[in-house]
Amino acid sequence: MGEAVRTACLIGWPVKHSKSPIIHGHWMERHGIDGGYRLEEVSPDDFTDFVENLAAHGYVGCNVTIPHKELALAASEPDERARAVGAANTLWLDEGRLRSTNTDVEGFVSCLDDQTPGWDDNLEHTVLLGAGGAARAVAHGLLERGARNVYVVNRTFPRAVAFRARLGSQIHPAHWRDVPALLPSANLIINATSLGMVGNPDLDLDLSDVGNETVVADLVYTPLMTPLLKAAEQRGIRYADGLGMLLHQAARPFELWWGVRPEVTPELRELVVRALNAD
Repeated sequence: MGEAVRTACLIGWPVKHSKSPIIHGHWMERHGIDGGYRLEEVSPDDFTDFVENLAAHGYVGCNVTIPHKELALAASEPDERARAVGAANTLWLDEGRLRSTNTDVEGFVSCLDDQTPGWDDNLEHTVLLGAGGAARAVAHGLLERGARNVYVVNRTFPRAVAFRARLGSQIHPAHWRDVPALLPSANLIINATSLGMVGNPDLDLDLSDVGNETVVADLVYTPLMTPLLKAAEQRGIRYADGLGMLLHQAARPFELWWGVRPEVTPELRELVVRALNAD
């Protein structure tokens, strides 16, 4: 009998609409890797037992998505990034030990490096909308790049306050009503909420007083051009879309599992865009 095909997976609840198999399948083909990538729908009640027995399920590692990222942290040996963010999205087996990291951090900054080079030349004032797990990863990436003041805006103000307790004094909690006053001086504006996503209300921001040197980023990628990004484009403001973060966050897990660092190419992006448009 031949050697079993090494396989990784994405664990979520639900997970069936994920485009991760397209991304990892493309890279496996590109690098000649005899591997597989599957989707696993696992309930929160069953998650810890599942990942503690990854090898028995035939997996070398996994990605983790909503709602399991905090459970993944608790079930594994996290690195510094995952501990700082308070969530893990990538697990891998290292000589029998279950280790974890959070690749949303580098996924976000790599996306901006790719789509809006020079974005971190001036990070005096950043406005970050949202205070969930993705926003925590973004904030950590910003601080790694030297952000000096990150205004975290959330409708539930205590969640924004918790950001400062976790990530430090450069974090400034803000109310939603503060946004109009914060935008004119912002060097970077980031939407890390679900506003603007298909099926959700639009994110209605007035960018008329935002300078042309500002960069706008939206983590939403369905639709690819969100109302926020359309508003930025109309004003000639540089922007980065959510698909870029999805693609770039996938590179590090692939490297951890297969030992090859893949590239995010226009060809890969077009593959995923076609799949999104087909939904």
